[in-house]
Amino acid sequence: MTKIDKNLFKVLKERGLLYQCTDEEALQKMLEGDKPIALYEGTDPTMDSLHIGHCVPFCILRRFQKAGHRVVLLMGGATSSIGDPSGKTELRKMLSKEDIENNIEKIKNSLKVFLDFDGENPAIIVNNADWFKNLTYIDFMREVGVHFNVNKMMSNEIYANRIREGGLTFFEMGYMPMQAYDFVHLNAEYGCSLEWGGADQWGNIVAGVELARKLNFIDNKNRQMIGATNPLLLTPEGKKMGKTEKGAIWIDRDKISAYDFYQGVYQTPDACVEMMYALFTDIAMDEVRAMIKEDIVKAKKKLCYEITKFVRGEDDAIKAQQMSENLFTQGGNDAPEFEISVAELGDGIGICDLLANTKLCSSKSDARRMIEGGAIAMNGKKVTSFALVVKKDDFKDNSILLKKGKKNFIKVVLK
Repeated sequence: MTKIDKNLFKVLKERGLLYQCTDEEALQKMLEGDKPIALYEGTDPTMDSLHIGHCVPFCILRRFQKAGHRVVLLMGGATSSIGDPSGKTELRKMLSKEDIENNIEKIKNSLKVFLDFDGENPAIIVNNADWFKNLTYIDFMREVGVHFNVNKMMSNEIYANRIREGGLTFFEMGYMPMQAYDFVHLNAEYGCSLEWGGADQWGNIVAGVELARKLNFIDNKNRQMIGATNPLLLTPEGKKMGKTEKGAIWIDRDKISAYDFYQGVYQTPDACVEMMYALFTDIAMDEVRAMIKEDIVKAKKKLCYEITKFVRGEDDAIKAQQMSENLFTQGGNDAPEFEISVAELGDGIGICDLLANTKLCSSKSDARRMIEGGAIAMNGKKVTSFALVVKKDDFKDNSILLKKGKKNFIKVVLK
């Protein structure tokens, strides 16, 4: 039998990973007890991979599994057919059943980074399409829908943006009852007494706990169900972490190089560094705060190495670290490459066009702002005019090195 680590609740609190809870006292009692609990987290497979922002709950589920508790991962094959309206201003794109099934299979591989699916205490994956396919619309509305007050649902933050835009559909209103029913079903089938998720899922999670309480009065069962969330990993602008100006920091190694993954983490806003350490490492938080206070740049470099090592392995972490250091000290021989043909270059290409094409800048207007701010260099020399035209003579050994700020480089190769 797996030994239970009774310090888990203390660790979650010390690392700031427990944000909201429907019954914190009961949760503490459960986690400090002698018996393992079963918990689950739900993910709608709307994409075929996960980026680092998606993985916050999985980092926490990993701690539960290591502490001896049973982890159930719910793939929303049914709920993703609707799409979670939380924080959205428009109706989500509806996916086909084939797309959903394909996404689930691919996401499973990413999840292996965080959880053990073998051994003495394996995590399991379930799909809510398996139980919703057996429920008729009338049965679901009679058994579940009857317990949901429309006025209360409309006041929930989950639907706030859609209501403000005047576009909330009846279709989307079905999402909360379905997710609530998931909790009741998983409690009955797998003994799940805890649902975990990001803070943006609080309304849906609470709905599941409240549904269980109402059902307890009807069938005299004693369902013990608790909901809890972790804080969201947000940028100072209030946006979810996981993407940079160059794109998403994908977990799937086929979607991103070790170098780009490492550099994506390095672009983490200073305000997010402590939370990233709390999630992806086991370094004591007092030590983390001391590192950040002493030298934030050094702390971020260590964070890049630790997260790259955790997600991609030590070899990739070492390689990415060496490439990054080389960019700073040796002129960027290992920078990511962008190819441009002689025909595309023609008589020359405007520097703003080139910066936008390489994605070093998000747009031509962004490139212009960066140049005006003195943030762009070409072959080691600061670019002072956004009217600069890059010509064939500027390519040394058929390449030029573009640099933005101190962090971002790209080698433009003439083919």
